[in-house]
Amino acid sequence: MRFEGPSGTISVMRRRIRKLSSQIFLAQLALLTVLTLAGFALLAQSLRSHLDDDYEARAAEVAQTFAQIPTIRHCMDVGGSNCAALEQSLSLSTADRVGAAYIVLIDMNRVRHSHPDASLIGQKVSEPIIARDGKVHLGINDGSTGPSANARVPLYGTSGALVGEVSVGIRESSVSTELLGELPSYALWFAVVLGIGALGSLGLANFLKRKTFGLELEEIAHLLQEREATLHGIREGVIAIDPAGRISVVNDEAQRLLRLPGNASGHRLEDVLAPGPLREVLAGTTVVTDELAITDDHFLVINRMPVQLAGRPHGAVVTLRDRTDIEGLSRELDGERSLTESMRAQQHEFANRMHAIAGMLELGRSTEALEYLNEIRGTTADFDQSLREHIGAPQIVGLMLGKAAEASERGIELVLSSDTVLGEAPDRVQAITTVLGNLIDNAFDALAGAETPRRVGVSIVETAKSVTVTVDDNGPGVPPTAGRKIFVSGFTTKHGTLVSHSGLGLSLVHRSVTKLGGTITVSDGPGATFTVVLPRTRYLQSVDSP
Repeated sequence: MRFEGPSGTISVMRRRIRKLSSQIFLAQLALLTVLTLAGFALLAQSLRSHLDDDYEARAAEVAQTFAQIPTIRHCMDVGGSNCAALEQSLSLSTADRVGAAYIVLIDMNRVRHSHPDASLIGQKVSEPIIARDGKVHLGINDGSTGPSANARVPLYGTSGALVGEVSVGIRESSVSTELLGELPSYALWFAVVLGIGALGSLGLANFLKRKTFGLELEEIAHLLQEREATLHGIREGVIAIDPAGRISVVNDEAQRLLRLPGNASGHRLEDVLAPGPLREVLAGTTVVTDELAITDDHFLVINRMPVQLAGRPHGAVVTLRDRTDIEGLSRELDGERSLTESMRAQQHEFANRMHAIAGMLELGRSTEALEYLNEIRGTTADFDQSLREHIGAPQIVGLMLGKAAEASERGIELVLSSDTVLGEAPDRVQAITTVLGNLIDNAFDALAGAETPRRVGVSIVETAKSVTVTVDDNGPGVPPTAGRKIFVSGFTTKHGTLVSHSGLGLSLVHRSVTKLGGTITVSDGPGATFTVVLPRTRYLQSVDSP
């Protein structure tokens, strides 16, 4: 067995009071108690007021009845030798019979003709005769006998003339006694109501505790702090959208990725996001899994999961992953892989040619071997030589060699324009690589179903102000209805097996170009020509400087 001392009992009581249900119950009980006491006090005051009115009305009835007694009327009008004793006797006996504190007869000269205190008979009252107007006057009077409910009525003589007034008073102690007699019954009803309210408060406290899964206030506050720390600490963007399409939760990463304002929470998506595919994905009603979207600054992977509670839609949760760096590395890796494959293909082709030449030499056919060497030195050697004469950057040379090998496999002629000029360390070389690689890939795909001859032309011109990249082909061109939509993520004019990996290249080019302050244009009609102009960093700095 365990016994607890006074300190242990107090500690247990404090722990119980700290419970959410106990705090709610005690707060509501205190509020109900205060309201009940206030209501009881107002009721007592109202009852007291009603009792005062009742006692004043009762005093008026007594005064009016007493003023109709013929003897009183005669004595107050004509007088007589025994009228004084008769008036006092009738006043005292009537007051005693009806429970009045006093019945006072006052003539028009304000002289008392009767009074419970016989020493005051024959003396004048300090107040004027207020019943001169012939009306009944009621009120609480603090007279010589103490506070009383008072009524004053006019007294008419036998001749019909006004001869005085009758003043009747009932002690306020009688009113208080009656009030105290009635209040216990009302107090019982108030106690019953308070008890019912306390039971209701206890039930409400338990209901609210069940709604909060039995968590106490400190636990709820701790969970909220943990949620905020987790929500704003993760590297993925998180947005919760309510059924009305308003943002209910948004973390710092989502604000950064989507450039949302700091007060985005509580606003509709239409109010904080510009129209476009990204907003359509976020505001949709279907499940979205690993949807790719490109903004001006980021390459995003979007997942959207609708939420249902009790079988009813309850908004959605959207997660955003930033794959900008990964996508950039992937593009660089694609370029390196393309260059590697090109070199492997060239090595394989070179080995085959060396075997062929070695065989002809072993057979003693030197003339045929020389002719074969002149033949294979033709177009490939000319293209390699042209690249090295016009382009100094090894990254771009490697990219073009890889694209040339791919073009040869596809049966496409890749031509470098004679006006191409690019130094060994051009400005924005990474952007040029991304733009050139995607535009050439897009041209290759456009020629996939075209008839021969199929040709892709490339021009790279570097000046003091900018670098201009032009890629053209003799394919079907861009449909007139496409317009600027070809630069939107996910939009494509391709068909067949190319659809599964299309819709991103031109959007990546557009994002890279606009981010660097450049421009991109496309021609109309058959044969598409894409022209990209990238301003050089030094030129931009000279323009921005004062």
